[in-house]
Amino acid sequence: MSDHKHLYLVDGSAYIFRAYYSLPPLTNPAGVPVGAVAGYSNMLWKLASDLHAADGPTHMAVVLDKAGTSFRNEIYDQYKANRPPAPEDLRPQFPLIRDATLAFSLPMIEEENVEADDMIASYTKAARAQGWDVSIISSDKDLMQLVGDGVDMFDTMKDKRIGRDEVIEKFGVGPELVGDVLALMGDSSDNVPGVPGIGPKTATKLITEYGNLEAVLAAAPDMKPSKMRDNLIEHAELARLSKVLVTLKEDCPLPIPLEDMALGPIPEEPLRPFLEEHGFRSLLNRIGKTSDTASANKAIAGQPKAERKGDGGTQAVEAGKAATPAPMPPIDASTYECVTSLERLDHWISEATKAGVVGFDTETDSLEAVTARLVGFSLATAPGKACYVPLGHGGTDMFAEKPDQIPLDTAIARLKPLLEDESVLKVGQNLKYDMSVLRQHGLNIRPFDDTMVMSFALDAGRQGHGMDELSELYLGHKPISYKSLTGTGKSQIGFAEVPLAEATKYAAEDADVTLRLWHHLKLRLSPEKVTRVYELVDRPLVPVLSQMECAGIKVDRTVLARLSTEFAAQMEILEKEIHGLAGQPFTIGSPQQLGAILFDRLGHKGGKKGKSGQYSTDVTVLEDLAGQGVEIARKVLDWRQLAKLKSTYTDSLQEQINAKTGRVHTSYSLVGAQTGRLASTDPNLQNIPIRTEIGRQIRDAFVAEPGNVILSADYSQIELRLAAHMADVGPLREAFEQGEDIHARTAQELFGEVNRDTRGRAKTINFSILYGISRWGLAKRLESTSEEAQQLIDAYFKRFPGISAYIQETLASVKETGFTTTLFGRKCWFPRISSQSQAERQGSERAAINAPIQGTSADIIKRAMVRMGPALIEAGLPNVKMLLQVHDELVFELPESDVAAASKVIEVVMAGAAEPLVKLSVPLGVEIGTGPSWGAAH
Repeated sequence: MSDHKHLYLVDGSAYIFRAYYSLPPLTNPAGVPVGAVAGYSNMLWKLASDLHAADGPTHMAVVLDKAGTSFRNEIYDQYKANRPPAPEDLRPQFPLIRDATLAFSLPMIEEENVEADDMIASYTKAARAQGWDVSIISSDKDLMQLVGDGVDMFDTMKDKRIGRDEVIEKFGVGPELVGDVLALMGDSSDNVPGVPGIGPKTATKLITEYGNLEAVLAAAPDMKPSKMRDNLIEHAELARLSKVLVTLKEDCPLPIPLEDMALGPIPEEPLRPFLEEHGFRSLLNRIGKTSDTASANKAIAGQPKAERKGDGGTQAVEAGKAATPAPMPPIDASTYECVTSLERLDHWISEATKAGVVGFDTETDSLEAVTARLVGFSLATAPGKACYVPLGHGGTDMFAEKPDQIPLDTAIARLKPLLEDESVLKVGQNLKYDMSVLRQHGLNIRPFDDTMVMSFALDAGRQGHGMDELSELYLGHKPISYKSLTGTGKSQIGFAEVPLAEATKYAAEDADVTLRLWHHLKLRLSPEKVTRVYELVDRPLVPVLSQMECAGIKVDRTVLARLSTEFAAQMEILEKEIHGLAGQPFTIGSPQQLGAILFDRLGHKGGKKGKSGQYSTDVTVLEDLAGQGVEIARKVLDWRQLAKLKSTYTDSLQEQINAKTGRVHTSYSLVGAQTGRLASTDPNLQNIPIRTEIGRQIRDAFVAEPGNVILSADYSQIELRLAAHMADVGPLREAFEQGEDIHARTAQELFGEVNRDTRGRAKTINFSILYGISRWGLAKRLESTSEEAQQLIDAYFKRFPGISAYIQETLASVKETGFTTTLFGRKCWFPRISSQSQAERQGSERAAINAPIQGTSADIIKRAMVRMGPALIEAGLPNVKMLLQVHDELVFELPESDVAAASKVIEVVMAGAAEPLVKLSVPLGVEIGTGPSWGAAH
């Protein structure tokens, strides 16, 4: 072992905020927020353990900012004056982060009157004086001043080393001149003034041209007359002050000797008790399985304290015990095998068959699954045992040199029996994509589990569900990034061009990580009571969505082109009218110019400037002005709608018509909406306006093939029907049972009469109440006073007391448990429900009121979609294809001769989708229409 010393200095303060914003809000068994602590602990482990093996640090210390001011505040009292306070749920985590550092037995440094950066600079200078190398674990631009011979920085989030070349790339100057550039440009985050009007590019140009800050200031009087020259002369002392503020102090006393920072193996004590106390499962697994006593007394990190009371407490404890899988070996990408022979492929397939569970992933050349070319696939037969099978590496040029690999057709033939073997469970992350890719080759995946969908069933609302985030959360491991292999921008290469050794590590790691995640997530489903929603609602939908995406829908390019031309002409007319009302031409799409016109030039009331110094001109501001009769605001709203529809749909949809299929293929996400609703992207077909003439015109472009028609089946007022059932509202139930107009019934109940005005107001109230609207929000929608709105809310609750009781019970439950549930058991978490921020808390409360209703609606239409295909096949209607799902609507394409028979089947399936799991006390109404286009079917 070398005697050379290498010191790692961790910028702990930067780590804390990175950890806070990279992980979801979590709480420990005592109900204390620990999201940042969990992320911070994972980072420390990687540094102290993983990096110890990989990069050979011999010494390490964590440097933190001491609360309070520093000597810089004595020099300049406005230093960091504009920095916002730490988030409410982060503040109680600061002491725990210090506890975490000590639990890892790492030296911790925090000194009065100086900042962490100064201590890092002082230790760096001292270590270099003794010939040590120094790595600073941070990406802070101020610390880049220290980079030099024997000193580098390491950005762990990007897995990137920062040396002299990287500093020059960022600032245009070497580390020794970074302080001069910062002094000229200033720093808004620390309130370092700099010189007004000089940004990063100008600062770099000046320092490069003149040599340093003092040279720039000395040369200013002789510069060409300009505002910049005047500012340099007028604010020279500000620049010098700024240089003092950004210069790091390198002579601070060292509270801990360098030799005392020696880095050894992570000791089990006192780390284990700390991890057990806070329920950090993934790290506990890395130091060995927890004791039975510890397991019995800890809940899952992220579980609200209140859920452990009474019966819920027993469930939480059991969940904590069940959710701890057996210890797994460390992830080591160097152990993965690149399979290039049939003999080895047969061996891995045999191993997968014996194991009964296999992690599976594909690698392709495109994100568009419908046309993506299969480049390879990976298998994991156990944690740590994974391989990659390349199939299309070496580029697409016929003359390109290709490495040895199994022919595609041969590999597909070998793979097919495994993927369709009912005795082997295939485990993937976002398997819908893989299914769509493999569909091109006649392959189906069954049976399967999807870790992304599992995570959503368990934790919707309190974390993301991507593999990288789940890996860091559960395994304490940051997977290899795709961009690290392929690059970005103009120099980016396709995955097929990545060398096989590197491609193997990346691809096989994906399968390995996914299988490990499955071991964690599968154990949680039953104890946390989400098996039903996963097994009977979400998982069966995965192949259905894959089929729909592959089918796509035909779009008439000529209709879109005509609409684009018409929209452009209407926008031009509106633009002239707007300019006329403004009294001058301006760029309507510029919020800054629009704000100046509305509030400075025209003098309208209600203008509010944000931190950027410009007026807000968002839709609420414009609608307020339009409500006051400001004509220019209404016309700008009309112009914006046309501009959005033109760019988002009539223009871009033409480009999104697939050249191979001639159809548009949207992509559905099962985890895109917290309540369980499906989300649609590329293109987003769920945001086309439904109730406007313009929206209908766009839907006219979605057409059937010759001889076919489009059929639209829409649940009628499903959320109001569910509210009547879930809140046990007798009058509403009766109205639905008797087929009455529900809004007319509400109008009669509230206003004593039914006419166009009262029915419209009743409709607004019906839907608004279910979203927990405030009296001010309702007043705005009804264009009334807040007092009148409150009277209507009170009258509504008095007439329908079940709704009021439902809201109160829902809020009480979510504050007790942290989540709401649908009738099918889907959990929707609200980590901010008890936030100290009134805006966050009230926003969570409004969402929580509606989540059980909207989520149940989403569950029902998902069940209808899963049942639809088999029901149509059984009825002898194989040519009826389900193409789209948009909120409460399903869209089909079918032969015109099948309309009558298909309509009956579709209505029956949709109306009975809740049963037998849920028996509703109100009927589900389904409205069906047909026509040559989607628009005509409404």
